[in-house]
Amino acid sequence: MDVTDDEALDSVLADRLNQLFTVSRPGGRSWTNDEVAAAIKKLHPSVKVSGAYLSALRNGKRRQPSHELLVELAKFFGVAPGYFVDPDHADRVTQQLAALDELRQAGVRGVALRAAGLPPDSLAVVTAVLDQMRKLQGLPSVDEDHPKP
Repeated sequence: MDVTDDEALDSVLADRLNQLFTVSRPGGRSWTNDEVAAAIKKLHPSVKVSGAYLSALRNGKRRQPSHELLVELAKFFGVAPGYFVDPDHADRVTQQLAALDELRQAGVRGVALRAAGLPPDSLAVVTAVLDQMRKLQGLPSVDEDHPKP
């Protein structure tokens, strides 16, 4: 089966959207379709978008979103609208996102390396400080017995 230019472009759009959605945000989890749609509608009520529509765009079932929606998606994720249509720009953003992810992971590893070998009472203090920092940042508490993916 041959792939048309339109289908190839739709696949590129879906891939690029998925990449933006799966970039971890503070707190370590990815954005949901509903969260992004709600944020866009809150700032720009005239933009027609829903979590279901974003899902359809991300899996390639829906095609050709409005220019207005692409602009708002770009704003939400902090990229230029050209990310969706310019391969060179998309490649630069992809490299930047990969570097950002590595830095985030390095930060977590750095904390773990510093904690390794500390006695239990010192680890309890470090844990209490981290729990307080999460609270101050508005992040959910960590349940070590039932960790979230």
